[in-house]
Amino acid sequence: MSHNVWKCDNNLPDWEVKGEDCSAFVRAKGMIRVYAETQPDIIGLQEMSPVMSDHIIQGLSEQGYRYAMLWGKDTPVLYRQERLELLDSDFLMYPTEVPGLDGEFNNYGTKSWCCAVFKDKTDGKKLIFMTTHLWWMSGDSASKEYQAGSDEARVFQLNMAMDRLENFNNIYNCPVVLVGDFNAGYTEPVIHNALSRGYTHAHDIATEFADSDWGYHYCFGDGYKPYVREPFEKGLDHIMVKFAPEGFVRRFERYTPDYYLPLSDHSPVFVDVKL
Repeated sequence: MSHNVWKCDNNLPDWEVKGEDCSAFVRAKGMIRVYAETQPDIIGLQEMSPVMSDHIIQGLSEQGYRYAMLWGKDTPVLYRQERLELLDSDFLMYPTEVPGLDGEFNNYGTKSWCCAVFKDKTDGKKLIFMTTHLWWMSGDSASKEYQAGSDEARVFQLNMAMDRLENFNNIYNCPVVLVGDFNAGYTEPVIHNALSRGYTHAHDIATEFADSDWGYHYCFGDGYKPYVREPFEKGLDHIMVKFAPEGFVRRFERYTPDYYLPLSDHSPVFVDVKL
């Protein structure tokens, strides 16, 4: 699963006026419900604060779920201890500056990747898993959130991540799953670059079900709005795979129950894979 949980620890004035609560304490209860209902073996997170981490880990434990957390600052990894053994790991915060580009491309040090190599305790098979959060501003000059070089910065960042994944694969020789908030749609340069390096989008190779929705809705400091379906190509949250056998991805799905609306703008996206 890939899940951007919205880094907001305290309730905000606009929410309080409406009788709502967007604090990490309240929203974590909804996240725990999501994980209890979907029961992912591995969750790659983005925008995770220490406060939210504590609430989620404690809440899962109270419900009998034994998840461990691999530290990765804003991009940690949660995994089920009874199923998976952690063999190796690494973390990198993306540099603020990108060679050849003007400006800064890591707001508040939130953009990073965290990588883990797991062994399935049931059969010994291995998996390399990485979660990442890429630069957020638009590369479209017509956008109000435009910053020159944004597309190039995302490509630069993801190339750094994919280079590290290649290193891990040279050691462990097993499938790679790369998940995260790429802050870019399917048709944008960062995805094209990943495809050119041999990655495949999980949506495109799912054998049983491929969700056609984008998994995004309005949920910010001034409140939230109902979910509006948009095409898959507009989605910002992606799951890419490489070095995987045929039939590796069974399902590609976004989780959008009504109770999720006040939890985060990004809906969780997950895949069912067979090692």
